Amino acid sequence: MVPFAGWSLPLHYGQGHLQSHLHTRRRCSLFDVSHMLQTRVYGRDRVRFMESLVVGDIAELKPGQGTLTLITNERGGIVDDLIVTNTSEDHLYVVSNAGCADKDLAIMRGRAAELQATGSDVHLEVSDNALLALQGPSMARALQAGLSDDLAKLSFMNSITTTVFGVPGCRVTRCGYTGEDGVEISVPAGRAVELAEQLLGDPEVWPAGLAARDSLRLEAGLCLYGNDIDETTTPAEAGLLWTLGKRRRAAMDFPGAAIIMAQVKEKPKRKRVGLTSVGPPIRPHTAILGPEGTPVGTVTSGCPSPSLGKNIAMGYVETAHSRAGTSLTVEVRKKQHPALVTKMPFVPTQYYVAK
Repeated sequence: MVPFAGWSLPLHYGQGHLQSHLHTRRRCSLFDVSHMLQTRVYGRDRVRFMESLVVGDIAELKPGQGTLTLITNERGGIVDDLIVTNTSEDHLYVVSNAGCADKDLAIMRGRAAELQATGSDVHLEVSDNALLALQGPSMARALQAGLSDDLAKLSFMNSITTTVFGVPGCRVTRCGYTGEDGVEISVPAGRAVELAEQLLGDPEVWPAGLAARDSLRLEAGLCLYGNDIDETTTPAEAGLLWTLGKRRRAAMDFPGAAIIMAQVKEKPKRKRVGLTSVGPPIRPHTAILGPEGTPVGTVTSGCPSPSLGKNIAMGYVETAHSRAGTSLTVEVRKKQHPALVTKMPFVPTQYYVAK
């Protein structure tokens, strides 16, 4: 067990990190991610409220559809990345990072109070549900056994409220942090252990911890808040411009829009890239050097890839050195080792789209 954002979380279970990681890619793993902040936003002005904080087009989400989006600050920096779902009930369902929970809640409550003071109809509820992530190619088979709904009809980033293995009132969202087909299940906290035990009753479902979660998300090219993105990185630098809604770009009505849209036109000075290398593992804060041996960037995440058998990393480099196929070097323990700028994801993603 390790401390994480004020919680005590499992690093790994009996199988160890490597076996757990590979099992998720080949079969299926269950992650307890109840530390994440789950919020519901009610009121007829809930979309306007959400769009005053984030860069995404929340108004265009169909009932049951969600999107990854970013809360930005006036300098164009990323305050948090979060998933916002337009439920088919009367609210938005928001999942954000545990490490940003206090900050996000303060921002959301502050904005809600501002809007309420001018007569807007919006209010927040923090959910005390647990959150279980079932991830991997066996997920659909394992979960379908406990569902009356047909999972084949549920596409990536879509969500339903249903009964799961006899536990009513669960929200099942087809998403995750591994690059595999997966779901996150928001379940009433009092019945979370019961549901987890039901899922782990399937011999193909293993429990997994933070170690596998980190190496899986890195292979999938997904950012970890606080490492790969923070309030000093912009969506343009981070390669996250796809989160900006088309209508939002035109209206420039999100925090930091002038700075972010200027970077869209002029290209940012640095960019988040993937790196691969052989030799000693590349860890965060490792210096990235250009052809002349001068520093051109810094690693933000890195580990040996269990799936690929080589080192993978992501970091920021000067834009001139950001093209895939560029040869750079990394400095590990005062020695230089070759590294190659590599397109992400490092391992192809398996997100499911209903036929």
